[in-house]
Amino acid sequence: MDVLEELEAVMEEIRTAKPVPFSASAMVNKQQLLDRLEGIKQTVPEEVKQARWVMRDREELLGRTQTDVEQMVAEATEQRDQMVSRTEVVGAANREADKIIEEAKARAREIRMEAEDYVDAKLANFEVVLQKTLGAVTKGRESLRGRLDEAGADDDDDQTGDNAPVSADAPTGNVRIRR
Repeated sequence: MDVLEELEAVMEEIRTAKPVPFSASAMVNKQQLLDRLEGIKQTVPEEVKQARWVMRDREELLGRTQTDVEQMVAEATEQRDQMVSRTEVVGAANREADKIIEEAKARAREIRMEAEDYVDAKLANFEVVLQKTLGAVTKGRESLRGRLDEAGADDDDDQTGDNAPVSADAPTGNVRIRR
């Protein structure tokens, strides 16, 4: 289930709900609406799990990169030691070994930066999805609250059953049925 699409569908259902005569309230199927919102609520933690997986992948990638760097440095050091043993090429061997070590370090920095850029892009994308989701939830709640607030007290006697308007407490998210 795509969270944003489902939130849009819930909002559209509220927008197109049958109006209560002589009021700004609308009749909605309370249980159906609650079931859909519960599904959305259960999907959001999955998105959070995905973000954790991205972070774990980043750590694994950085760990592998560090291991590769250490291996490259060890190989470069070994090559340098072998070259040093040849007395006629000692100077050239030292320069070449240092160059290899510097290249390995530069490559390691490059790999680390690429990995961090990749993870940053994934986290930024996830942040945008979460912000949109939060915005859609807020809009939906405000829309629902606005319709209920406009209904006023004169509708109180007419509201019964599953089609009664609902009110959400902003700080707690609790839903109340107005009667």
